[in-house]
Amino acid sequence: MKALASARRHRFAPVVLMLFALLAVGGIYAVAAPQAAVADSASQDDVTEGEKLFQANCASCHGPSAEGRTDVAPSLIGVGAASVHFQVSTGRMPMAANAPQAPEKGVQFSTEQTAQLAAYVASLAPGPAIPDGEQVDPALGDAANGMLVFRTNCAMCHNAVGAGGALSEGKYAPSLFNSTPTEIYEAMLTGPQSMPVFNDENITPEAKRDVIAYLMEQRADDSSPGGANLGAIGPVSEGMWVWIIGMGALIGASVWIGAKSS
Repeated sequence: MKALASARRHRFAPVVLMLFALLAVGGIYAVAAPQAAVADSASQDDVTEGEKLFQANCASCHGPSAEGRTDVAPSLIGVGAASVHFQVSTGRMPMAANAPQAPEKGVQFSTEQTAQLAAYVASLAPGPAIPDGEQVDPALGDAANGMLVFRTNCAMCHNAVGAGGALSEGKYAPSLFNSTPTEIYEAMLTGPQSMPVFNDENITPEAKRDVIAYLMEQRADDSSPGGANLGAIGPVSEGMWVWIIGMGALIGASVWIGAKSS
């Protein structure tokens, strides 16, 4: 008992106890926390082919084991299949040149190759999986609730209807007018570029589907009942219209009246 009491009074005892506590908490979280698994449809052949594609096209920046390089590209361990599918299927990756963010461009890989790359990265560690058709089906969503969720969490960057907008340091929130439901869901789930991650605790899968329903509804022909939307970019285009057309017309009318009275 004396030895035990002495050990507890040792100056390093609090440090050792803290380390044990941290290990215990980390272990419990790793077991209990919900994690998305690799998609069931991904076979070992897909993983093998995906690794070959990765080594030939991605390893020069992300490292041969996808561990990343701090001065070039981030680690891909744990990002999941959804992140890879979003970046590659939109053409953002492979990145054409170093820039504040990767722009959307022509797709470099086929649908099958994209799925294989996603399967390989997903095999490295658990991460968000590619959503299925039901999760992204706008017909199953509530557009009214989606509008509330979008305007609370997304409109400050993407504009109230998803038209996009400028951010700081050369970055920008892209327009969502041409984004597919799967891309929108994956972006919320993984947080690409400057976008924050909206996991299932922040925005539930049902609310994500509602957001998709709202954005898809904006593309309808009658989505602008007030008239021309002027690009749907808000007060900038509206202000230009007022100053150039409105004020221009008033000035022209004033000049015409003055000329008539003289």
